[in-house]
This record gives sequence, C-alpha cells and structure tokens, in this order.
Amino acid sequence: MSVLKYIDKVLKQIVTNSPGQVEFYQATEEVLSSLVPLLERYDKYDKYNILERIVIPERTIIFRINWLDDNGNIQTNIGYRVQFNSAIGPYKGGLRFHPTVNLGIIKFLGFEQIFKNSLTGLNIGGAKGGSNFNPKGKSENEIMKFCQAFMIELSRHIGERRDIPAGDIGVGKEELGYLFGQYKKITGRFEGVLTGKGLNWGGSLARTEATGYGSVYFAEHILNKYKDSLKGKVCAVSGAGNVAIYTIEKLLSMGAKPVTCSDSGGTIYHKKGIDLETLKAIKEIERKRLSEYVKLCPDAEYIPVSKYPKNGHACWQVKCDCAFPSATQNELSLIDAKALVKNGCKLVNEGANMPTVPDAVRYLKENKIFFGPAKAANAGGVATSQLEMSQNASMSNWSFNEVDAKLKKIMKNIFDISYETAKEYGCKDDLLTGANIAGFKKVADSMIDQGAV
Repeated sequence: MSVLKYIDKVLKQIVTNSPGQVEFYQATEEVLSSLVPLLERYDKYDKYNILERIVIPERTIIFRINWLDDNGNIQTNIGYRVQFNSAIGPYKGGLRFHPTVNLGIIKFLGFEQIFKNSLTGLNIGGAKGGSNFNPKGKSENEIMKFCQAFMIELSRHIGERRDIPAGDIGVGKEELGYLFGQYKKITGRFEGVLTGKGLNWGGSLARTEATGYGSVYFAEHILNKYKDSLKGKVCAVSGAGNVAIYTIEKLLSMGAKPVTCSDSGGTIYHKKGIDLETLKAIKEIERKRLSEYVKLCPDAEYIPVSKYPKNGHACWQVKCDCAFPSATQNELSLIDAKALVKNGCKLVNEGANMPTVPDAVRYLKENKIFFGPAKAANAGGVATSQLEMSQNASMSNWSFNEVDAKLKKIMKNIFDISYETAKEYGCKDDLLTGANIAGFKKVADSMIDQGAV
C-alpha cells in the first residue's frame, strides 16, 4: 500500500470511530499528511501500526459533575480527561472550562499536545481535559464549588508521576487554587500534581508569561534566520487572555508595536500601539469586557463582532508586518489570510492551538509568508510547566531570569529542530512539516521501543 493510501485509510478510520469530532479530524489530517516524507523513508511505522495506534487515546475519561449554585440549585456539567500518549513521559496538558468544550475539542487539543510536548525535548506525554462549565458570570463561590466537584472525580486519574494538568482557557490561578486545595484534601498529599500554581504554594516565576513570551521568542528566531528581527515591526495580536497579553508585553520589550487585541465581543485597534497597563487593568484586575479600553484610550478604535467582515476577523484586516493569532482554534480564516497578504504581512506565528484553518495555511504558504506552527510556537507554556515540575520535585525555587533563560533556550531548540528536520526531509522553510515530523518521530520511536502497549 502506498503511503498516501495508508494515511487515507487511517483518516477514514478516525471518522468512523470518532463521529462528529470535526476539530479532531482537522488536527489528525494536518499531522498525518505532513508525515509523507518520513513514512516514505522508513517502513517501520507501518510495520508497527504506529499511525493507527497514535491517533487513539490510551485512555478517555468522561464524567458527570454536580454542584450547588448560589440559589441552592443543583447544576450539572460534563467533565473530560483524555490521556492521549505516555510514550515519552507522564501525561501533561491543560484543563479548559468553556461552554464549547466537547470530546472532539479535547481530543484535538490532546493530540496536538503529544507533539508539542515532544518538541520541548522534555520527558512529558500528551493529554488534555476540561468541562463545558462557563466561569463567566459565576460568583467566586460557584466557581469554587464547581472546581471542588470537578476535582473529586479527576483526582482518581492524576498524580505527579502519572498525569499533571495545568490551566487553559477559563482556568487561571483562581481555579487552579481551588482544584489544588481539593486534591490536597482528598489525597492528603502536597505534591506537584498541577502546574501554573500560585507562587506561595509551588508555582514558578515566569509561568504566567511563558506561552506569550515563548511565542515571541519563536517568531524572532524565524525572522533572525532571514536576517530580520521584530524590532520596529507592526504586529496584529488576537485575544486578550494570558497568551495575548504576554505576547503583547514581550513584543513591546523587543521594540515591536502591537496594535490589536480582541475578546469575544470585539477587537481593539490602537494605531499608536496597545497600552499594556490599560489592557492588564481591564482584563487581569477588573475582568471587564475589552470595550472598556476605548473609554480609557479614546484614540483607539473598538470594532464589535457585528462589524467583522463575513467569515473574517477584524484583527487581521489591519496593515501589519506580523500576525499573532493567540485566542482560540480556527480564528484565522482564508478571508483573513488573503487580507494579511494584501496588507503586507510577512509572518504568521500561532500563539493559540490550531488557530489557522487549513485553507488559510495553504494560502499563506503559497504566498511565501513565514509560518510559526502552534505546536512549536506556543510550546513555551508547557515547557515552563515542566520546569515548575522540576522545581517541585527538588523543592526549590528558581528566579524569574533563570526560568526565562531556560525558556529562551527551549524555544531556540524547538526552532532549530523544526527547521533542520524540514531541511532534512526536503521541505526547507516549512516549519509546520518539520515540527510535525520531529515531534512524531520521537514519540513513534519510543512506542516501537516499548512494544505493543
């Protein structure tokens, strides 16, 4: 059987075995289709049935969460933990609390996490979890009650050498605190079972900043490879959460000018550059909508979702040199890619997980736009989570500069292995293919070494 027919066979099996999981289909097709050069060179992955095995989670856990709201009513949500692959280390991946969460979303995120974690060079496997619970509009007491109920079930399946969750969308320090406290109460153990913890109880300096900072470091490596840098570049950034805020912070520190950010209500376009203090005050302290930004910075423009172009996003319609999609999956469409190319964008660097739709990725490649794929560009968060695990294991605390220096080194290594692998397999400048092959090969070879498990 030819390599292409083999891949097509596996992709059809995925659709049959995982009905309705569109995001999971997208993630698996992207990875498997980019493995053609590797599979043509080595037949061992077919011989040992690796593709069929790697697309099926080692364990999928779905559970009911019952909790009491402030009116004394019982509310019910669905919880998930997909432990996808442990060939190179214990399961590692975040928890997402958002009303759009379903099994297909969690499986896509967990599948991506396998290869992202592999690229870091650290011994961590891939997993993801979460719930369709929406923290927005809930009281602090309701969030606490939900987190405690969620952890009652999750605690049976995690541990510092088994599965180490972290935060993701909807799961910040507040939620992690409630989750950790409940885990400690249930098990009687104070251990590094979660990452992204508060600094007073086992957290790491620079963890909050890591995904955004790491994304910017990766983009700088891409530009440096072609005798350029971020200094002086106008940058469009989507999102207004942790990743976006610290992408903006690092861009500013490197002499770039980020001019956009967004939330579910709309987009801010600030031609003279986003005011970081204002953005942090609104989103991190007051936890308000981004529309408040223009009240404090009247020279900025607020574009509500209702005024977005059809099938497009306002962030990607502005003139920019670099784009950093840092909000959520499939936020950058073909319409957006065409607008970016037309407006002179040179680089798209993914801060979120799978934020660019496949047609847009192809269009960007066809137009010679540099592309930093998510599994490489946004790996700084999980890499620093592993550094937090190391500190917990040794009961030590590293300075911000120590952690940041390690993060910089990891992001440089991820860029180098992605670039060199692409070159080795005849796909020079295609970092997406390079990252997929490099991440897959380490995990697949480990699976072969460990036998039929």
